[in-house]
Amino acid sequence: MSLTRTVLREQIRELLLERILGGELEAGDRIVELQIAQELGTSQAPVREALRELQSLGFVEHEPYRGTRVRRITEEELAEIYPVRAALEELAAQEAAGRLNGRVAELETEFEAMREAASRDDLQDLAAHDATFHRLIVEAAGNKVLLNTWRTLRVEARVVVTALKTDIDLHELAELHRPLLEALKVGAPQKAGDALRQHFELLRSMMKRGENA
Repeated sequence: MSLTRTVLREQIRELLLERILGGELEAGDRIVELQIAQELGTSQAPVREALRELQSLGFVEHEPYRGTRVRRITEEELAEIYPVRAALEELAAQEAAGRLNGRVAELETEFEAMREAASRDDLQDLAAHDATFHRLIVEAAGNKVLLNTWRTLRVEARVVVTALKTDIDLHELAELHRPLLEALKVGAPQKAGDALRQHFELLRSMMKRGENA
């Protein structure tokens, strides 16, 4: 596969995901390869590949003779993802704490960006910085298998879907990251791991509260 085609596939995947998360494409809506290819001035091949990736991530589904449609993501599915994330990121936080050695400037930048996004009520921007914050921790762990596994969960998109479905307060969501940031600044592996696990426990309780609101 050529580099150009790979880049095209990634751009198309991100564009379609943005439309799904932004509500332009809703659950049940059909996505037609030919239409997308004509709109973007490309062949159907990278569109087909992008749709396959979105299907593997659970955002679209393909049925014979019916084509590809936007898939409805259930609360149960979202709930199942978070324990997996928590386990992966608890390990990542423990490893990252020692390797970062208190150097958390990038994490502080992302935390402040989350707070600013919450002030603007900008869910998409907050989700992007939230995902970057967690990605930096996973990357700092220095474990490629861990990082690649984490990436398959498509964290940024899940943050958006979770907040949309459960009406989570954005200021509260941003502030959830403060204890984790402080723990990593100290550089204690056990404390960082505990802070990460508590982060997800609090997030889950927020989700349940939002579901019942």
